[in-house]
Amino acid sequence: MSSLAVTATSHSSAPAALVYAALVDAESWPSWTSYYEVEWEWPAGIERPARVGDLRTIRSRLGGVCCRERIVEMVPDQRFSYEQAAGLFASHRGSVEVARVPHGGTDISWSATYRHTLPLLDKLRRRRLQVLVQDLASYANSIVSRHS
Repeated sequence: MSSLAVTATSHSSAPAALVYAALVDAESWPSWTSYYEVEWEWPAGIERPARVGDLRTIRSRLGGVCCRERIVEMVPDQRFSYEQAAGLFASHRGSVEVARVPHGGTDISWSATYRHTLPLLDKLRRRRLQVLVQDLASYANSIVSRHS
């Protein structure tokens, strides 16, 4: 098995803070991704923002894929990183960078590395990551449009 590193980029007209907020709002993911459910794992009845060390379970509409991720880094309005804790794509690590740009809006770069991969899946993983970053940008743009 080989390893794979993938980076996908997009641009949003939304400010970096809004893009970052959309990204960490896992409950909104079913409205803009192929994931139908994202559940945070913390004691029942506790309402708080996500933080480093938290675990979440993500279920996909695409073949019912399920994975468990751990948040490993959060730099507000700049970077969100996670690693696979369990699931089909074990040894996966991802990071989303959001950066304000001088002419307005936010550049988004979503990177993922897979320690073990099958070459037949590489093209699918590249495409999936590009779709995710474009969907995030579109979702952030739609929030800006609704509030204009």
